[in-house]
Amino acid sequence: HVQLVESGGGSVQAGGSLTLSCAASGYTISTHCMGWFRQAPGKEREWVATIYRMGSHTYYADSMMGRATISQVNAKTTVFLTMNDLKPEDTAMYRCVADLICQDRYDYAAYAWRGEGTQVTVS
Repeated sequence: HVQLVESGGGSVQAGGSLTLSCAASGYTISTHCMGWFRQAPGKEREWVATIYRMGSHTYYADSMMGRATISQVNAKTTVFLTMNDLKPEDTAMYRCVADLICQDRYDYAAYAWRGEGTQVTVS
């Protein structure tokens, strides 16, 4: 079983930056990919970014392309999401996800492990 704990959220002014962290514990060797989703009140959940362990390939939603960087450190057990030029529409609860197979990085339900989330508010 893998536990995911997010941190780094907060309030920031438009144009600012934040770096979210996701620390994985447990049977972390089994996680093939880790990523982030977000959901704003009254809106559908949205995929943000995913990184794969082998080769460290990264993928981003169009809404975050050029403004976000997903990376891994600490023997692949910690994932970061650095977001720049934040906009009010980036306001959401951001959740970290991880999975062993990663067949569909766009599908939240396809990830076996998910964190509780960290709130990002941009004003």
